[in-house]
Amino acid sequence: MEIVKHIMDGVLLLKPTLFGDDRGYFYESYNAKRFAELTGVRTDFVQDNQSLSQKNVLRGLHFQNPPFAQGKLVRVLQGAVQDVVVDIRRHSPHYGQHFEVELSAENHLQMYIPEGFAHGFLTLEEQTVFVYKCTDYYEKNSEGCIAWNDPMLKIQWKTKTPLVSEKDKMGQRFEDFTSLF
Repeated sequence: MEIVKHIMDGVLLLKPTLFGDDRGYFYESYNAKRFAELTGVRTDFVQDNQSLSQKNVLRGLHFQNPPFAQGKLVRVLQGAVQDVVVDIRRHSPHYGQHFEVELSAENHLQMYIPEGFAHGFLTLEEQTVFVYKCTDYYEKNSEGCIAWNDPMLKIQWKTKTPLVSEKDKMGQRFEDFTSLF
């Protein structure tokens, strides 16, 4: 595994080392010791999540407030996504800024997202399988959602007509958002 890019104080783009031959490939998607050595992040992932989505499904921008805030290690097993993080740490020089990257089954990229970021993704292919490890358990009373289409964030989603859940349609406008981070 190698760090491809450092993004906004703690967000890391990672690429695993693939071992391939005419049969296919093998790679270690996660190794706690190697992850800590490489990133300097020592964490215990306590929950794994997986979603299957058709093309143009947009999920996010989600986060969990303290004391149940979550760091995430995200990747795509099948298909591709436009993956987006928004810095919601009020004292950060990047507060309100976003970063986006394409994660796919083909490029094998992973992104580590520490606490203090809202996260969302748009599926770019049919039958996209998105997986992520979390550093804390899901707690409904701590969840938050920022409006995926808030013009203040200036996110250029790769579709004009995403499929969005009712919950995500109710996301909070960034200018009305009070961060607990």
